[in-house]
Amino acid sequence: MRFAVIGGGRWGTALGTHLARTGNDVLIYDINETAVERINEGSHPYLRGIELPEGLKATLSLEDVHEFENLICALPTQTVRGVFSRIELKGRRVINASKGLELGTFKRVSQIIREIEPECKVFALSGPSFAEEVSRGLPTAVVLAYEKDEEGAYELQRAINSENFRVYVNPDIVGVELGGALKNVIAIACGISDGLGFGYNARAALITRGLVEMTRIGLRLGAKRETFFGLSGAGDLILTATSDLSRNRTFGLLLGEGLSSEEALEKIGQVVEGVKTVEALKELTDRENIYAPITEAVYRVVILREEIDAVLREMLLRSPGEEFSL
Repeated sequence: MRFAVIGGGRWGTALGTHLARTGNDVLIYDINETAVERINEGSHPYLRGIELPEGLKATLSLEDVHEFENLICALPTQTVRGVFSRIELKGRRVINASKGLELGTFKRVSQIIREIEPECKVFALSGPSFAEEVSRGLPTAVVLAYEKDEEGAYELQRAINSENFRVYVNPDIVGVELGGALKNVIAIACGISDGLGFGYNARAALITRGLVEMTRIGLRLGAKRETFFGLSGAGDLILTATSDLSRNRTFGLLLGEGLSSEEALEKIGQVVEGVKTVEALKELTDRENIYAPITEAVYRVVILREEIDAVLREMLLRSPGEEFSL
């Protein structure tokens, strides 16, 4: 099968590498000349030590992707609309591999794509899958969600699945995309907790209560409860909230250690999706009147720049209710 990956960062290149290794024809598009040049030479600036397959190619021209039926979105969420508005999407399949919500509209990526081209067939690929490990061929399991095209989902599953990259199909694209976006906010909270030295008990509590919060938001927005207990929900949350490879957890960790948001972002030097997601999510939960205390706390620290100690004290003074009140 032929795939064009839109976005040649760490994740897009890792996906392209996997697809090329499994016999697919793959082209990566990116605006970064250095990244495109390095990919065509068989390496990548953010995936050091990884030898890319010979068949994997990259381009600076968005026109080149029009030769491909299947497009994989691996862009920062806030850039998706601008880039995909320049692509002829009619008759193509778009697999969203980005994780976030658009500022201002609160839309998931598949919603953005459908808004650009209503007849486009959309899917979402999500789950616990760090780019470094996927690019090395380490065992990984993800979910491929679809909206209407079940037959297309199983066709894509056969093309993407491999011994070390297991792909499960899920009809709940709302829940799968929300899980991938919301877990980044919880991961920032876990990083802050770790940076403050609160320990493993606190981290476990944040992950668990964070999963309840993700589920509460998802149910209100039309997702299925069980999706949040699968790979794209609990699986991705556990990975992102506990690993040193997680940019979102690392960002929170730096905040907990005393850095400002600007200093933390500069130190990481890459997009931290949870920063924009929490801004969009706070507006969304306010509009829908959804109880989301962890989201609110992260928003106050990251966006409003409030003192961490004051925000945490207010959180700890909240009266706990029923464990599973959704």
